[in-house]
Amino acid sequence: MEETQQTASQATTIETILAQRKEKADKMRSIGVDPYPARVKIDNKIAQVRTKFEYLQKEEAASDQITIAGRMMSRRDMGKASFIDIEDGTGRIQVYVRSDQVGADSFKIFKEMSDLSDFVCVTGSLFRTRTGELSVKADKFAIICKAFRPLPEKWHGLKDTETRYRQRYLDLIANIDVKEVFKKRSMIISAIRSKLEELGFIEVETPILQSLAGGANARPFTTHHNALGIDLFMRIAPELFLKRLVVGGMERVFEIGRNFRNEGIDRNHNPEFTMMELYQAYADYNDMMDLTELLIKTAAEKIGSPVNLNFRRAKLFDLIKEYTGLELLPYLETGKLFDRVKHLNLDLPKDASDQKILDQVFDEKVVSHLQEPTFVMDYPAIYSPLTKIKFDQPEIAERFELYINGMEICNAYSELNDPHMQKIRFQQQVEAKKKGDDEAQPYDEDFINALEQGLPPTGGLGIGIDRLVMILTQVESIREVIFFPAMKPIAEE
Repeated sequence: MEETQQTASQATTIETILAQRKEKADKMRSIGVDPYPARVKIDNKIAQVRTKFEYLQKEEAASDQITIAGRMMSRRDMGKASFIDIEDGTGRIQVYVRSDQVGADSFKIFKEMSDLSDFVCVTGSLFRTRTGELSVKADKFAIICKAFRPLPEKWHGLKDTETRYRQRYLDLIANIDVKEVFKKRSMIISAIRSKLEELGFIEVETPILQSLAGGANARPFTTHHNALGIDLFMRIAPELFLKRLVVGGMERVFEIGRNFRNEGIDRNHNPEFTMMELYQAYADYNDMMDLTELLIKTAAEKIGSPVNLNFRRAKLFDLIKEYTGLELLPYLETGKLFDRVKHLNLDLPKDASDQKILDQVFDEKVVSHLQEPTFVMDYPAIYSPLTKIKFDQPEIAERFELYINGMEICNAYSELNDPHMQKIRFQQQVEAKKKGDDEAQPYDEDFINALEQGLPPTGGLGIGIDRLVMILTQVESIREVIFFPAMKPIAEE
């Protein structure tokens, strides 16, 4: 009951504040002042001002006039003078507003009609206070956007994760560290893009709406195109289209974009996520490991990440043997794998497929040990339908996944370019789907046609950008690096 009353009281308070602030906006209009001007001309960002006037000593003033704008974050009134803090996208600075300096009319608007969270524009000169605070002495002051809602409670900050993710704009206003993570995300993507372009890769775009959901084993989202009268899928991966481009002679291509997978949501998964995927002709999975190291180290250097990036390489079945004592490769697809691992007390149904059993063994017994960057190499060929097999070991695919801090960051292969073998792999996937595997890939006839045209030896690599940002910025949830993560709708009362 007490909580309900508190919530109702908060709602009443907000409604009162909204009404009061709307009344102030109306009052500004009534005296001929636009509370929402279309354009404001500024000549400096706050970070530039701080750098330019850093030389000022205590109680020293500069004669230069500057014009800045930002959100009013705090306010300390002292009769006919006030100190406020304003913040733009680059930083925060103190502003000194005096009645005799800005004029009685402007000061009256400031005192009576401005509130925290309003955007304001200030023209003035810089000085440093007795306490050493770099400040702007305002000669002109104007409200340029009247905010109706107050700032988040600053006493304890905005900490509730549900609110932070649902109302990211409040999170960005209240928590400077959050803004820094997203700035670093942008820098990471920029660093990867620049390095690939330097290496001769061409950035391309492939369809997001696809008639077949191929390129990965995942459950797709389905939509409908009214004009064509057909169902389409949101892409789960751009792989098959990118490889078509290599067939066409574009020997180094990459794409950074959204993929969509109809899967669960947890600290490592969001149904829409950003992937960097690339293909390089005349390369294999060893080259992709070298390239992965280069790209991640380049991104880490760009943001000054302290993360340990000493990479190692280890084979999948060697790691399983190291942490379980079991040699499992000979038991795949023999009907004996479940009995071989049942003493490990895995959370598995008795009718689980061998692929699910192997995945569970790896996830439960190995992954937690992979804290340092580890290329896990050489997966079973039967579970890697788009991957080239080892010529002298046909049961093994030339594939790796990179794990850092116990989390998969990327997946890569030497690409299967034998059209006959790819047909067989697709047919196996079709049979698996008939048996109930709703993540199995469809048969893509046009992709077979492309392979029959000739795909040179090719290495492919996909890096999960969101997870890489998590690692390099040292945050614990994928929701911390996606501006607007998927959220369960708030239940209606």
